[in-house]
Amino acid sequence: MILAVDTSLGSAVALIDSDGSLRARAASPDPLGHAEVIGGLLEQVLADAGEITAVVAGMGPGPFTGLRIGIATARAFALGRGIPVIPVPSHLGAALSVLEDDAPDSPFAIVTDARRREVAISVFDGLDPDGIPNLVEPTVLVPAADAEARLGGIRSFEVAELDAADLARVGLRAAAAGRELTGPEPLYLRQPDVTVPGAPKRVS
Repeated sequence: MILAVDTSLGSAVALIDSDGSLRARAASPDPLGHAEVIGGLLEQVLADAGEITAVVAGMGPGPFTGLRIGIATARAFALGRGIPVIPVPSHLGAALSVLEDDAPDSPFAIVTDARRREVAISVFDGLDPDGIPNLVEPTVLVPAADAEARLGGIRSFEVAELDAADLARVGLRAAAAGRELTGPEPLYLRQPDVTVPGAPKRVS
């Protein structure tokens, strides 16, 4: 079984079997209360879990604090079980859902709210030979008002909630193909809102 944890939008947790079938899922749409709900979501999903062999961590794009909570949760769970973490960009899960539900035959964009009147955009085109959504343009952060111009007529799908089961299935396919889809660093797209102050300036 593979467990997936994603906090790039709300909080989402899912458990799938080795054949990709869903065992359990739980989610909260709250984009701010990740720390308060993630433990309860895990308890729901793991209530009847068998042996878990890996944990998929949604790596964003998303806000600094939210992503850190989800990734830290995934890593702590994996460390406690002695199993690997599979980092997966969160937009890949959303893209897999679109490809299976809508079957677009041309490039399309996944668009998610990045707050501060900005959106994160990733462009995909079909599935690659391993069954993983084919990212054709790197994820970018743009003002929401400029999104339509940036897309240039490409069909877009605005995603408000991410299903961790889709993310888990992407991770399962990546592991089966021996691929790393991204590194260990989260995809923040911008610096955290709170930064460490620099050295005090001398007053003359």
